Amino acid sequence: MLSRTADCLFWLGRYSERAGNVARGLGATLRMALLANPLSAADDEWRALMIATGCEPGFQQRHPVLGQDTAVQWLTLDPENPSGIAACIEAARRNARTVRTALTVDMWEAINDTWIEFRRLDSSAIKGDRLPGFLDWVRSRTLLFNGAAADTMLRDDAWRFCHLGTMLERADNTARLLDVRHAAFAADATEDAANYAQWQAVLRSVSALRAFQHVYHSRLAPAPVAELLVLRPELPRSLLACYRRVEQTLASIAEANGGQRGACHRRAAELHAQLRQGRIDRMLEAGLHDFLTGFIDQNVLLGQEIGQLYLNGRQP
Repeated sequence: MLSRTADCLFWLGRYSERAGNVARGLGATLRMALLANPLSAADDEWRALMIATGCEPGFQQRHPVLGQDTAVQWLTLDPENPSGIAACIEAARRNARTVRTALTVDMWEAINDTWIEFRRLDSSAIKGDRLPGFLDWVRSRTLLFNGAAADTMLRDDAWRFCHLGTMLERADNTARLLDVRHAAFAADATEDAANYAQWQAVLRSVSALRAFQHVYHSRLAPAPVAELLVLRPELPRSLLACYRRVEQTLASIAEANGGQRGACHRRAAELHAQLRQGRIDRMLEAGLHDFLTGFIDQNVLLGQEIGQLYLNGRQP
């Protein structure tokens, strides 16, 4: 496969996943901001989301004051935010159009129809009571694209690179969402109402609240919540589940292309082994923040190494 085609498919998977992740995070933060009291606490929730999505530096350059209205606008409809929903949908459609013949009809329609419908929206779509409906729409469109890819795409290199991008982006998102609220997972964290709301917000951000109840049959607590999002293979958005797919996909790409391997294969195998052998009690005792920041850095390096070996590196 040409590196340009692989590059477009890889970033198609990443941008589509990112749009859905931002919508999930916005939904959870909206609930937390409504519960927060006083107003400064609500602002802290929006700041946490900005940090988790990597949008804080760009926001600060354009907006002197952080508030719900400016945060929602920046994360949804503002085309100047490269990690916002508007830019992600635009970039996903642009990449999909470039490799149109590598996609199935259902995948293309899912992306293109989303882009067309999104362009018809105006600022009223994110105002007041309409915002939750808009966020649900974005999530449903991401799920539609992922479902179309899973159900209709040949398991060839096109599928592998698209899936690889999705899994890398998903792992990065889970780690960032957990890290931005790491204080609620400290070894001495108390089971008070504030921390309980933080644990619930993290689970809602990855649509895992019901999964937690199914697996643990208990009240929320820092150790099991962190374990579910980091080490449980049953949860599709856990770090372990994502990196199992990353290592498997990279191995399949290598086998289909003469067996050539590189630094990305070694790093993916090391990170997968670290997660597979990890224990949540030790992670919490050593500090979850240190583990997660290290993981995020390694995930970024892995993306760069994949780009060096397989892609043309035209996108950041």
